[in-house]
Amino acid sequence: MPIKNRLAEMHAEITAWRRDIHENPEILYDTHRTSALVAERLKEFGCDEIVTGIGRTGVVGVIKGKTDTKSAVIGLRADMDALPMQEQTGLDYASKTDGAMHACGHDGHTAMVLGAAKYLAETRNFDGTAVVIFQPAEEGGNGAEAMVKDGMMDRFGIQEVYGMHNVPGLPTGQFAIRSGPMLAAADTFDIALEGHGGHAAKPQETVDTTVMASQLIVALQTIVSRNTDPVLQAVVSVTSVETSSNAFNVIPQAARIKGTVRTHSNDMRALIEQRVHEVTQGIATSFGGKAEVTYEHGVPVTSNAEANTEYAAEAARIVGGSCGEAPMVMGGEDFSFMLEARPGAFIILGNGDSAGLHHPEYNFNDEIIPIGCSWFAEMVERRMPAA
Repeated sequence: MPIKNRLAEMHAEITAWRRDIHENPEILYDTHRTSALVAERLKEFGCDEIVTGIGRTGVVGVIKGKTDTKSAVIGLRADMDALPMQEQTGLDYASKTDGAMHACGHDGHTAMVLGAAKYLAETRNFDGTAVVIFQPAEEGGNGAEAMVKDGMMDRFGIQEVYGMHNVPGLPTGQFAIRSGPMLAAADTFDIALEGHGGHAAKPQETVDTTVMASQLIVALQTIVSRNTDPVLQAVVSVTSVETSSNAFNVIPQAARIKGTVRTHSNDMRALIEQRVHEVTQGIATSFGGKAEVTYEHGVPVTSNAEANTEYAAEAARIVGGSCGEAPMVMGGEDFSFMLEARPGAFIILGNGDSAGLHHPEYNFNDEIIPIGCSWFAEMVERRMPAA
């Protein structure tokens, strides 16, 4: 596997960074230790500029090539945050923080971009500017959006942006990518139902929110089965149901339904949002009750630009020997905010036969570190070749 020799030499060093980050996980925007570690390393590497506090706790490093030019600027992104869950790996470098764990491999992503940054700062074998991006709060906090809103793209003149995620179950070191939609937009709904509570022995005197909620849960499933094009992918999932009473003999006054919607196109996203409102109001009215829908947009569709997908696949084939076609999946990824701001691509890299993402026994596979580092470095060197 033709990984870069210098990065192979750095494998143990980068692994040590990764395990240190793994041992000290931080959640959402509270990545203060990790951000400081990243900034310290970038300073040691000799980056030309290091800026902290972008998107609250994000870090950006600038590495100029042999020719200092703004005509070509490539962004490489890593996420730094962990998940609020308890680790069960039994590793000697397992999380030392109760209730926090790197169960998605962001420790590995951060270490790989750091490794690429050290290599690029040493070699400078490109004409242009490489911008390494370390973002907080990917796991539900939209840290990528926060960095974009802070003006990161314009401030550093970023023209293209690339990201990577490890994937358990994909063979170790195997790359895969696809052009166009790859991951889904992820939205949420919170529906408050109001009826008329009363004695369970006298249902005729009530407006029963339990039955109303039951009917609504079933009716929401017809949005995908009867309103959307069956060749397109969409998910409407109710994930929580609560009522205002847990007594055996009380019909509750109120009920609450929460859930998520996943789509791969803006048109489908808008259609389902409209139908959630319409179906909910129709059910509530038919029962003589009331409903209030709170519908919030989360991350948008992660969509790879066609040309940038091929650039990324070409670099993957050089580093890994091949690049497969990634499936469309219904998970969400906030790198989509960066891809809305600039053309680019998101690629996946096989983590091998490990526990799944967000599982308490998951661990990032250190074998893929030089492979991922080499891909990030190759993207810079191929998109901005030295004269």
